[in-house]
Amino acid sequence: MKHSHEVDYKVFGDDLQFVEIELDPQETVVAEAGAMMYMEDGISFDAKMGDGSNPKSGFFGALGSMAKRAITGESLFMTHFTNNGQGKKHVAFGAPYPGKIVAVDLDDTGGELLCQKNAFLCAALGTEITISFQKKFGAGLFGGEGFILQKLRGDGNIFIHAGGMVVEKQLNGEKLMVDTGCIAAFESSIQYDIQRVGGLKSMALGGEGLFFATLQGTGRVWLQSLPFSRLADRVLANAPSVGGESTGEGSVIKGLTGLLQS
Repeated sequence: MKHSHEVDYKVFGDDLQFVEIELDPQETVVAEAGAMMYMEDGISFDAKMGDGSNPKSGFFGALGSMAKRAITGESLFMTHFTNNGQGKKHVAFGAPYPGKIVAVDLDDTGGELLCQKNAFLCAALGTEITISFQKKFGAGLFGGEGFILQKLRGDGNIFIHAGGMVVEKQLNGEKLMVDTGCIAAFESSIQYDIQRVGGLKSMALGGEGLFFATLQGTGRVWLQSLPFSRLADRVLANAPSVGGESTGEGSVIKGLTGLLQS
């Protein structure tokens, strides 16, 4: 017997996707705060402490869950959407930046999935959403995105978001070396570690960061081509300085326009 609610869904769009969840009466889906795009009449929502996977955990259990989410920089509350109407109702959740929404049935992953801390979008009620610290604190601390991962446990559908294009790889005992930010998710049967990049010359001049991740074992991994951190770095690097003059293509066009007008 399934512990999680069984929800139907449909993913719309190409690079700016959203997922529409179909809820039967009294079914609930849990989502990150601010992810909702639209919902039909009859669906109610409530911001709650924790994911609701263990109602018996009480106040202190929910408080512990909030503390963990605070460490990762996520919102302290999660939003629960419940169909309190008659018949099937729909609620949709949008991706926060260009990329793909990946639907995974935790029944097919042994009941557990690890993903980047900002990858989780929504899941059927009954899914436990917690965090997983990496064992090597020193390397993980300098490894960027790879230090803290979200751990999703349950037996229902979960939905994660990854930046750019997403590729699913099946490892059969192989070892894969990946940029820490390019890992979207992987099954718990995969061994995960963070290693230093080569020698001092490679670290200083290689442009690939100080550390990379290694994935080894048998199971599935999902990789993203455009981590949000990489996108944000490029945007900030090309943004006009606060209080200064604009830079980049905009300033060139502005300068040419001013020259032609003079």
